[in-house]
Amino acid sequence: MLELGKAGSAGAAKGVVPVLRAGAVVATVQPARWREAATVTVGDRTWEYAKHKRELVARRSGDPEGVARLRARQTSGWRGTWAIELEGTTVDVRPASRWKGTHRFLMHGTQVAESGTTPGWTPRATITIDGSLPLDQQVFLLWWEHTMRRRAAAAAAA
Repeated sequence: MLELGKAGSAGAAKGVVPVLRAGAVVATVQPARWREAATVTVGDRTWEYAKHKRELVARRSGDPEGVARLRARQTSGWRGTWAIELEGTTVDVRPASRWKGTHRFLMHGTQVAESGTTPGWTPRATITIDGSLPLDQQVFLLWWEHTMRRRAAAAAAA
C-alpha cells in the first residue's frame, strides 16, 4: 500500500510530502501552492505533474513541454469515470464507494488497485496496488487520488 505522509515527516524537507510504503519513503512530492501541480521524485527520476486543459498530465523533467508520459482524463462527469493512460497502458477508474469517495482501478476489466484513506482527523490518500505497475505509475495514481479528494473537499466547502 502506498500512502501520502505528512508534509515534512519521514525525513522529508519542510513542505515536501513523502510517499510511504510500509513506513519507508519511496518517493517525494513537492506540491505547487495554488495549482494542481507538483514536482515528484521517484528514485533518481524527477517528474513534473500538472493540469493541462481538462487533463492531469505528467512528464519527466527534461522532456519537451507538451509531452505527457502519463495522462488522466475524465470520461464521464455523470458517472465519475476516468481513463488514465500510463505510457501505453490504459487504466479505467470507477467509483468504488461514493459515500467514502474511493475508486477502483481496472486494466482490461481486472482490478489492479483500490484507493482509500488513512484513519484519523486529517485523512490522507492511500492506494493498494497488486504490484503489476511500475512505481512511477503507482505514484501518479496516488497523486491523481489526492487531487480528486482535494477537488471534492473544495466543492463541499463552496
